[in-house]
Amino acid sequence: MKCYIWSIALYGAETGTVRAVDQKQLESFEMWCWRRMEKISWTDHVRKEGVLLRVKEQRNILHEIRKRKVNWIGHILCRNCLLQRVIEGKIKGGIEVTGRRGRKRRKLLDDLKEKRGYSHLKEEALDRTVWRASFGRGIGPVVRQNNE
Repeated sequence: MKCYIWSIALYGAETGTVRAVDQKQLESFEMWCWRRMEKISWTDHVRKEGVLLRVKEQRNILHEIRKRKVNWIGHILCRNCLLQRVIEGKIKGGIEVTGRRGRKRRKLLDDLKEKRGYSHLKEEALDRTVWRASFGRGIGPVVRQNNE
């Protein structure tokens, strides 16, 4: 499930914003996949908790997206590149839109700013050992050996 289906369903999810509607659809898709794997029909009236107990899993597709997003943004922030400037909005130019109706669009960094704060995240990204301790995949710091 996580190897074949999630890799296709979450392709590129770390580079965009996830709206509330998208979150609901992703959670529904996750439960639909678990039900299909267990061959549980919707007429069987099995609750979500019962399905998750059968497959011995938790609902964590949104957690996986956040984890991928943090790993990707950490990779971008530790380098001084054009993509970092674009994400931070430091490039001049563009079309000035005045009078756009509705709510302001969420940017990529808005999700990360809510949880930890961008400046704090950027400081951690520059120090890889701190970054891996905070967000790592269980991998310790890289130790380089000098053969002198």
